[in-house]
Amino acid sequence: MCTTCGCSPGDAHGHDHDHHHGHHHEHGHDHHHHGEGKRTVIAVEEDILGKNNRLASFNRALFKDKGIFVLNLVSSPGSGKTTLLERTLRDLAGRFRFAVIEGDQQTDNDAQRIAATGVPVRQINTGAGCHLDAHMVMHGTEGFDMDDLDVILIENVGNLVCPAAFDLGEHHKVVVLSVTEGEDKPLKYPHMFHNSTVMLLNKTDLLPHLDFDVETCKRYARRVSPGITIFEVSARTGEGMEQWYQWLTAGTDKP
Repeated sequence: MCTTCGCSPGDAHGHDHDHHHGHHHEHGHDHHHHGEGKRTVIAVEEDILGKNNRLASFNRALFKDKGIFVLNLVSSPGSGKTTLLERTLRDLAGRFRFAVIEGDQQTDNDAQRIAATGVPVRQINTGAGCHLDAHMVMHGTEGFDMDDLDVILIENVGNLVCPAAFDLGEHHKVVVLSVTEGEDKPLKYPHMFHNSTVMLLNKTDLLPHLDFDVETCKRYARRVSPGITIFEVSARTGEGMEQWYQWLTAGTDKP
């Protein structure tokens, strides 16, 4: 959580609101006596998540009203999320009206890559923050014509810890895991994989060059999330992407 990981979402850019996640609260406690420090951390975390969940419910109601299918893509840095998004947007350009929210601590490099596909994109820089939250996403949608969209894809900050706890109002979390990261990531970061509906096992074109056991990785993912749907894909070559597109299409309720 923000209270324990050093995240400072108050530094976020890309929207015009004062966004402190409750960090400015004066606790008024002596953290060195009678376990008060621990109880204060728990209280602040609950306050942060409570506020976030209320805003996520607002987002979810808006998306439902507008008939927009929303996916929150999460992963560690370097998994290939942006490349996967680029290919998805180009391959499905004639089928859906997309928009993208890009979350990064700094730079608009990924937003520039997405903009090159012709899809509306909004960059949110979180500064020291390690995740997007519902408030950021709420403001991130303000630049979109919500009546002219079928799908919003949110590329979260590269991090397998904090984004797991924050509901953005999305329909599904989609975790991207590259074969260069190791089979045990679902066991090391179970909360993220447990909260994800889909795992995209990316960069499968590199498997001939790696000691990566695909079946072991899938078994670990299903251990922490028995119902998770797994697609083996290569965003670079396009292998396996059609199955991912079929799943996405089914979620939009469109033929």
